[in-house]
Amino acid sequence: MAFRSGSGYRGRMLVLENIISDRGSKYAVSGGSCASEAEAKAFVKELLRKKKFAKATHHSWGLLTSDGPLKNDDGEAGAGMVILRMLEREGLTDHLVVVTRWYGGKHLGGDRFRHVQDAVRIYLDAL
Repeated sequence: MAFRSGSGYRGRMLVLENIISDRGSKYAVSGGSCASEAEAKAFVKELLRKKKFAKATHHSWGLLTSDGPLKNDDGEAGAGMVILRMLEREGLTDHLVVVTRWYGGKHLGGDRFRHVQDAVRIYLDAL
């Protein structure tokens, strides 16, 4: 998916939808080249232009830049750190990974961290 001019983010986006489903919650993962928090926010804003993504409960993300790590849990406490740890292990810098969750009505407990981790692994494998 390429971005339209004026979106604030002009890179390419890889979006993998419907990758994990558990007790009604559904997950997607997306990402692309990114070098700053401003670009990360523009990326998420562009993702939210898709009606389906605008209805999601959480858009957690992680990004390793030359200035240091950046993350946003978006209400999914600890999810950003899970994403960051995986990016650090891969040595993937200047690349944003966003894990999107549509809450299905049942709490997943610790399984949500496994799902975030699995989503990032699926994304990294797709690269």
